[in-house]
Amino acid sequence: MKATKTAAEPGGTTAIENAIDEYLDHLSVERGLSQSTVASYRGDLGSYSRFLATRKITSPGGVRSRDISDFIGSRLAEGVSPRSVARNLSCLRGFHRYLVVWGSVAVDPTLEVTGPKFQRRLPDVLAVHEIEAILTAVDTSTPLGIRDRAMLEVAYGSGLRVSELITLPLSNLFFEDGYLRCMGKGSKERIVPVGQAAMDWTTRYRRDVRPELAARAPATNVIFLNARGRPLSRMGFWKIFQKHVARAGVRDRVKPHTLRHSFATHLLEGGADLRVVQEMLGHADISTTQIYTSVDREYLKEIHRTFHPRG
Repeated sequence: MKATKTAAEPGGTTAIENAIDEYLDHLSVERGLSQSTVASYRGDLGSYSRFLATRKITSPGGVRSRDISDFIGSRLAEGVSPRSVARNLSCLRGFHRYLVVWGSVAVDPTLEVTGPKFQRRLPDVLAVHEIEAILTAVDTSTPLGIRDRAMLEVAYGSGLRVSELITLPLSNLFFEDGYLRCMGKGSKERIVPVGQAAMDWTTRYRRDVRPELAARAPATNVIFLNARGRPLSRMGFWKIFQKHVARAGVRDRVKPHTLRHSFATHLLEGGADLRVVQEMLGHADISTTQIYTSVDREYLKEIHRTFHPRG
């Protein structure tokens, strides 16, 4: 990274705007973050840059802790949720830490800033019988029904994100050894076990259904295809999932990511080690996985309230 200047650059851009562009390139190229994640960072840093401009701060070296605290306060005053503001601050921490590491500035002004307090929202989780209802609601007498059952079994059985599921290549299935390999956030690969039900349905789909779908479009190595023989989109999977949720009569507002939440929670309820679940989910920080232990505690409290005579 080149040294950050302290004045406006030729062409009207400021040193802090150039530093932001370089940081976003770093996130995209060197850290391999997705386009949607980089776009989110771009939005946060753009708001930050515009706020600094109102204070005539054009260089990262001119930022002080009070400027960041005031920016956080202004976001809250605009009605932005504390959760979103906390995400904004996390983005700023990453940006200023990057500048320190590359020697552009000597001090990280975010170190003395505290984020807004908010109650952490627990992930939505389905009970085991609700998962079973969704899976068995799929009409497997049709080719697309076989595909849908295979997708849902893999999503719940291996805890994949939707983006990981719909981009999963054929070459990453190792059913003879009982696992698959997927590409997660930040282009990080991980190995995930696959249950017998998921392997059985996926094998059936791959043998009896996929060849016909694949013949309808140019060749692709992605496992799960839509009716036109192309890879599914996130919206396409969402519609498929909602159709089977409705058919199963399961409560409303169930999202595809709920399958991943349920996967983790059911493992922990069954006695799985937290770090093993962290590895299977592909979480970089175990604190992200620990939220599922809170779900487990909430489940236990609900059981107590429901069934204990003094609950």
